[in-house]
Amino acid sequence: MTQDSAPPAAAYSPTPRTTPTRLRERAAYDRALVHGILDAGYLCHLGFVRDGAPVVLPTLYARHGERLYVHGSTGSRPARAAAGGDGLAVCLTVTHVDGLVLAKSAFHHSINYRSVVVHGMAHQVTDPVERALALDTVVDQVVPGRSADSRRANAKELASTAVLRLDLAEVSAKVRTGGPGDDPEDVELPYWSGVVPVRQVYGTPEPADGSPDSPALPGYLSPTGPRGAAPRI
Repeated sequence: MTQDSAPPAAAYSPTPRTTPTRLRERAAYDRALVHGILDAGYLCHLGFVRDGAPVVLPTLYARHGERLYVHGSTGSRPARAAAGGDGLAVCLTVTHVDGLVLAKSAFHHSINYRSVVVHGMAHQVTDPVERALALDTVVDQVVPGRSADSRRANAKELASTAVLRLDLAEVSAKVRTGGPGDDPEDVELPYWSGVVPVRQVYGTPEPADGSPDSPALPGYLSPTGPRGAAPRI
C-alpha cells in the first residue's frame, strides 16, 4: 500500500458531480471538514449500478488518511465487481442528522445535517498487509481501541470477508445549521417554530450471556470513553 508523500491540499477540487445544482452555498470542499464528518460515523450507503439498475447498500466504513475502506462479503456483488482491474464505479454517502427544523409553514420545514458524498472507483483490497490494516481500521472506527482488544480474524474468516478501497479524490460535504427560514409574512403566525436537537447516545454496555468471568469493562467503553454512555457528538 502506498500513499502520496506530498501533503494534501487544504480542500478538494470541485467537479461537476460534486457541485450541487441547488443550495450551492451549503456545499463545502474543506478537507478537515470532510474528514471530521467521516470520522464522526461508521455507517455509509454505497451506491452502484447492477444489471442496469441502481443499488444502494448500507455497510460499515472507515477512513485511513485519504482512503475509505468499506467492509463487505467476498460473495457480494460489489466485492466481486470491484475485484476486476477497472474496479467498480460507486457513490458513497455518509449523513448525520443534527436537528429537526420546524418552521411556521410546512414548506420551510427542514433538518440540520452534515453529509459527505464520495464518487470514484472502488477496488477490492487483496494485499494481506493492507487488508489487516483496513479491517483493524474498520473495527476501530466503530469502537476506538477495540481491534487491539479482540481476537484477530483467522484464515477462514478472512476468506469470507472483503474490503473495498475508495480514494478520497472526488468529494464534497454539505451542511445545514441554524433555525427555520420563515417568510416575513409568516413570522406572526400562531405556530411554534424552532429546532429539535438530535443526538446519538450510547447506553450502558451489557455483557454477553454465557461469558464466564467476564473481564472488567474496558476503558474505551466507560461513560467517558469514545463509545461509552455519553453522546457520540
